[in-house]
Amino acid sequence: MCGIAGLLHFDKGRKVDKAVLRRMTNVLSHRGPDGEGYYIADHIGLGHRRLAVIDLSTGAQPMISRDENLVIVFNGEIYNYVELRDELRALGHTFTTSSDTEVILKAYEQWGFECQKKFNGVWAFAIWDSRGKYLLLSRDRIGEKPLHYSLRDGSLLFGSEIKSILASGFTYESANHLLHIYLSLGYVPAPYTFYNGIAKLMPGHFLVVKDGKVDDKIYWDLPEIGERDMRTDASRIYEEFEEYFSHSVKIRMRCDVPYGAFLSGGLDSSTVVAAMFKESPSAVETFTMGFGEKAFDERELARQVALHFQTNHHEHLVRPEVFDEALQRVLFHFDEPFGDASATLIGLMSRLAREKVTVVLTGDGGDEVLSGYPRYVAEKMGGAYRKIPPFIRAGLYRVAAMAALVTRKDMRYRVDRLTRFLHFSGMSFEERLIAQFSSVSPAMISRLILHSGPQISIEEYLSDVFGKCNFKDPFYRLMYFHLKVSLPDDMLAKVDRMSMAHSLEARVPFLDHRIIELTYCVDKSVKLPKYEPKHLLRKTYGDKLPRAVLSAPKKSFRVPLREWFMQEEFEGRLRDLASGDFGLDPAAVQEFVTTSRSGRHDYGDFIWRLFVLKHWHDKSA
Repeated sequence: MCGIAGLLHFDKGRKVDKAVLRRMTNVLSHRGPDGEGYYIADHIGLGHRRLAVIDLSTGAQPMISRDENLVIVFNGEIYNYVELRDELRALGHTFTTSSDTEVILKAYEQWGFECQKKFNGVWAFAIWDSRGKYLLLSRDRIGEKPLHYSLRDGSLLFGSEIKSILASGFTYESANHLLHIYLSLGYVPAPYTFYNGIAKLMPGHFLVVKDGKVDDKIYWDLPEIGERDMRTDASRIYEEFEEYFSHSVKIRMRCDVPYGAFLSGGLDSSTVVAAMFKESPSAVETFTMGFGEKAFDERELARQVALHFQTNHHEHLVRPEVFDEALQRVLFHFDEPFGDASATLIGLMSRLAREKVTVVLTGDGGDEVLSGYPRYVAEKMGGAYRKIPPFIRAGLYRVAAMAALVTRKDMRYRVDRLTRFLHFSGMSFEERLIAQFSSVSPAMISRLILHSGPQISIEEYLSDVFGKCNFKDPFYRLMYFHLKVSLPDDMLAKVDRMSMAHSLEARVPFLDHRIIELTYCVDKSVKLPKYEPKHLLRKTYGDKLPRAVLSAPKKSFRVPLREWFMQEEFEGRLRDLASGDFGLDPAAVQEFVTTSRSGRHDYGDFIWRLFVLKHWHDKSA
């Protein structure tokens, strides 16, 4: 894993300023502490910061083809580079390094743009083709690696992170029209960034930049399939999933440096460790975060998994004192408001892991590809519930609501969950989706936003997203949203930024494109029979895991923010937040703070979004 940057002037007589390119590249030093390199030829300049993982001695970049017609800078890993190198050798190609970077160059020479479909891996790369006089920018299928670009002053600039483009010297105004989307989701989805004039390249896309024109093309997308065509051949699906997952873990363990795994104690990360145990010749290094707040702590489960698979296990206890440092790290490494507080945990876990290893495998993506979130159970149940006549549903809701008022404390939580389920089931799918990602309604967010001009509302954004989705069933629409939006722009973004903040490479076996293409086409009756979440994983790897993991209730990977905010030491911070001037109504902010601190409602995650926005605003002002 590395950091890449570059610029291309459309005026061929305009030379690249090496000082500018060096600034754009050096701000990515945390992504690549092991080396730097530059290529400048008149109007094109490419920069690279290297984290050495494969071919430690001869894999330096930028890499130039033998005939000097092609130059590449590359961030990522091509996990099937060994097989591709053998295939290319059989076609007559010779290699001077053992790096996957050279495999990309040779694959491009052999197959052109079609080479992208041959890669099993994660990447953001730029290839300058001096024969065709164009620049190719490519991003991996699901968006594990970031790539940003900007068109300014007759030039195209690109970088692994937004800060690389900002280092060019150009100024950019904040995209305040995206406030409604950010506050609703907690992040800014592609192709947007929170800067006017800077965009994220979409996953599965590539740009061809030639003669001042930029063509955005698609080389991969989710399979085209209808709801009635979903696969139900369960036994064959189990076989294919186990085969793909086992191989995915195996090829993601290819490296020339120490490796380990993030282990939460949940089903996904435990399965990754189980598969690594089978492949690793030595004990796997595992890393876990814990909290003093029991409801959020999974260390005991992680210990059981570590003991079962004889790993070298490492733990870290997260305390409220990390709040300020964690906030500053998020602001620096994301460059734009990013309100998922669990990014702080990944940062802390990455710091712990980097003391022992350079590469970790993670269980991220399991909930998305296996439809494992509790919301999928609710959507499947809701489909059956909505077949009940409306007058009966209304009666059930009234009974549940009254029961919630009189039920004893130890049962109230379950009754409250039932009441929320009945309430949400009467909403449209989009309304339920918004409620899932934000504890604050679109109307409340609109009231919160002051003096920021016209907004793209969350409803408008979702309408655009689902305009490209051919599913009608809410279960599959939720799956589509997770894979297209929340996975690349939230989950994978925080894993990439926070692991690379500590020069640690994170690899995600569940997101092998073969697994995505398989599970996307599996019927919900196979994914969730009798409402059993992650049935595919339980059928294929369940007998290899400790029983406690299989029976444990799902815990979200979350920070206990409300519990922290209720402590006296946070009173001053919350007071400053409510009185701050960052484009939001101070009275509305105070209302969220007061309600959350009183315990009447948990707005902890939303208040964190406000903290990030305020501090980003103050830093950018």
